[in-house]
Amino acid sequence: MLEATNFSELPTIPGKRYFTIGEVSELCAVKPHVLRYWEQEFPQLKPIKRRGNRRYYQRDDVMLIRQIRSLLYEYGFTIGGAKQHLNTENTMFNVEIVQNQQIISELRIELEEILEILTN
Repeated sequence: MLEATNFSELPTIPGKRYFTIGEVSELCAVKPHVLRYWEQEFPQLKPIKRRGNRRYYQRDDVMLIRQIRSLLYEYGFTIGGAKQHLNTENTMFNVEIVQNQQIISELRIELEEILEILTN
């Protein structure tokens, strides 16, 4: 059984553009083979691959890995449950974007009507 530890004490992410798998492993306290496995399981996790199939992760990838790690290790999600949670979260985010765009277009119409009233 996993021991309860304080996972919030991860090191801060440096202001670099790209991170190697070893650096990400240290930043997220996850072994490299686990990161490679998560790449297969979570389609959102797509590091850039360069010469010799070397992986280079970006800041967003590191943040996603930390989120996956938290779901699995802190909250006890299964791989399937974590996938579903991330997909639901992305879907909810996309719905919010559409709603915000609708609100903005309605506000724009109202502002144009007010401007027309004020100019007449």
